[in-house]
Amino acid sequence: MSNPIIDPNTPKKPKNKSILVEFEDNHLLAQLVGEHDRYLARIEQGLKVSVTPRGNKMAIDGPSHARLLAKQVLEDLYSRLQSGLEVTEGEVDAAIRMANDSPPIEGKRGSVSEKGAMIVTKRRHITPRSTNQSYYVKSLRDHELVFGLGPAGTGKTYLAVANAVSMLIENKVDRIILARPAVEAGEKLGFLPGDMRDKIDPYLRPLYDALYDMLPAEEVVSRLENGEIEVAALAFMRGRTLSNAAIILDEAQNTTPVQMKMLLTRMGENSSMAVTGDLSQIDLPLGVPSGLKEAVKILRGVKGVDIIDFGEADVVRHPLVTRIVRAYGEHDREKKLNLEIKKKAKEGLETG
Repeated sequence: MSNPIIDPNTPKKPKNKSILVEFEDNHLLAQLVGEHDRYLARIEQGLKVSVTPRGNKMAIDGPSHARLLAKQVLEDLYSRLQSGLEVTEGEVDAAIRMANDSPPIEGKRGSVSEKGAMIVTKRRHITPRSTNQSYYVKSLRDHELVFGLGPAGTGKTYLAVANAVSMLIENKVDRIILARPAVEAGEKLGFLPGDMRDKIDPYLRPLYDALYDMLPAEEVVSRLENGEIEVAALAFMRGRTLSNAAIILDEAQNTTPVQMKMLLTRMGENSSMAVTGDLSQIDLPLGVPSGLKEAVKILRGVKGVDIIDFGEADVVRHPLVTRIVRAYGEHDREKKLNLEIKKKAKEGLETG
């Protein structure tokens, strides 16, 4: 086969030009790139681009769309630093995730530092780390009852507690009620020593951890003692009316339908409720239906109720956790598919 003849007068296809992004404050720029340029390396790896510092400018090379995403990420993180907030590896990953979720449109884009999505508490300013988290924060502010569903590490409980603490600080509610069903996660712990509080506290530890992240330790203790913050097992909610309160039910997949209905009907005047859970992690005895699963089915579409479904892409813990959740998700889907194939094969044999 003969080689094609190339006309020397044919214009060459132009190479992609670098995008130059300029930053005014060199001190903030140093924080933006990170020690030994580690944040830049993270952006390059996450978006498949090359970012080269040139004084107070950044030259971005790579595919056209990826360059725009990298520009957005750099500008969002710089804006975060200008607002007095820190940038960590987690914030860099969040900016990459949100840029991928929301393609850049000039003048119309979300940001990890967007003030409207920020939750302000006494110990930290919390910003969403995924698009679904942004929807969740907005929903917590706009709806009386919000269900946050999805795997571990998606920020369901953490953001709900942060929003409740913010409401308490701003005097929008008089108290916070944090509840969890006391169900063992597959283990039989046997007799637990101490009084009732000592027995249920281990089940409620994650809620305490979130509180101490939002408020100074002495203030958490003080508010727990005066009843402004109450952390309790779900069983203690029966017969009460919870008014002027931000209510959070965590690990709701382990409630029975009766327990779920009981808590949902506790809401009083000027109260809001967040219900969080992972329907793939039900620890109820075999044959006992999940109250969360039933409630979501019944209440989807009811006015004042919103349901946010988190997925594997929303996991904001260690990157390995995302891969673990994804692997388990694929395993469960394959298992479900095999069961459906066997069921159809059985039905075919019976009808044949």
